[in-house]
Amino acid sequence: MRVFGILVALPVLAATLPAVGFAQELDAPRPIEALNSVWIEELTWMEVRDAIQDGKTTAIVSTGGVEPNGPYVATGKHNYVLMSACDGLARELGDALCAPIVKLVPEGSIDPPSGHMLYPGTISVRQETFEAVLEDVGRSLAAHGFTDIVYIGDSGGNRRGMEAVASKLDAEWSAAGSSTSAHHIGAFYNYSDVERYMEEELGYEQPIDEGLHDNLYITSIMMVTDPTVVRFDQRVAAGKATINGASIEPKDEIIELGQKLLQFRIDATAAAIREARGR
Repeated sequence: MRVFGILVALPVLAATLPAVGFAQELDAPRPIEALNSVWIEELTWMEVRDAIQDGKTTAIVSTGGVEPNGPYVATGKHNYVLMSACDGLARELGDALCAPIVKLVPEGSIDPPSGHMLYPGTISVRQETFEAVLEDVGRSLAAHGFTDIVYIGDSGGNRRGMEAVASKLDAEWSAAGSSTSAHHIGAFYNYSDVERYMEEELGYEQPIDEGLHDNLYITSIMMVTDPTVVRFDQRVAAGKATINGASIEPKDEIIELGQKLLQFRIDATAAAIREARGR
């Protein structure tokens, strides 16, 4: 009973803590050197606080998905792309941090299954769930002092929800006279431009379409994050190290291709974010 009594008393105790004590905690200096990361979930709350105070007031909310991508590529394809893309984008901007990737998105009806939900491993959420998460994430970031909430998506199906939430939040904050803004940056989802750049500028072609919901530019970008998520070693061993008629060997060359394609996307997206923010 004493344990139960203590548990019951804890909320009461917290509610009666002197406000000055909490203010002192919030203002306390960071006791150790900060981690060199742009991911909010990897940082301590003190590191996030100090980053915002140092001018990192843009928060990037990226959306991916868990869906079928052929026999070789992990279902989290878009999420693996975003691990490298958001990191590079935040560092390119120099004044941004990355919120945790929103990994679960609408992928089709759950019951009865439709779209990607016809394939094992897919996880879908309702459109209203997706938009509610995006809205709550945006509001959370704004509450802590981020002045630009940026939504980017690696899957075309995510666009509608991101546009709706960014428009809603931006209109609300503007009407309230807030300096905080929300932006959906469609320039990030630029795969047609990426493919053109890969073929015309870098000289890599895909002579056939195997219809596997996979391609050389996606595979190479994923390999920048982790070659195992495209099953590189297993494909080489099985004589399956191609996609759409294009080789994914040698490994280092294709990773370098992925890095170039990533930078192409980062440059285009950073320019669009700067334009949207006005700086």
